[in-house]
Amino acid sequence: MKTLALTALLTALLATPALAEEKSGEHFEGEPSGTLAEAVANFSQYNQQLADILAKDELTMREIGEIHILTYTLENALEKISEEVEEMAEVLEEVHLGSETGNIERVRSNGEIYLESARTLIP
Repeated sequence: MKTLALTALLTALLATPALAEEKSGEHFEGEPSGTLAEAVANFSQYNQQLADILAKDELTMREIGEIHILTYTLENALEKISEEVEEMAEVLEEVHLGSETGNIERVRSNGEIYLESARTLIP
């Protein structure tokens, strides 16, 4: 019984062209997100692709394979966004500390850095 289930699963995966391209032990890398702007663009684009596929009444194994592939890019984008948001929080803390001490230059310089990143994330 276990052999039959395993055989059926492997057959389904191999019948899915998108997944068949992925060699055993290898993974897709997805589109890179080297900057916050790239990450936000990839996040938006690939979320839309995911939404379009999920909007269908029925999903085929090919579409499941497409989802599998696009999640790599989404994961890359989320990782970069997470890193950048963490850095934004640190810079915002500098703005906060500068405002507590009345340090205008600290507030201004860090505030500009913070806003540049924040505007990339949410225009």
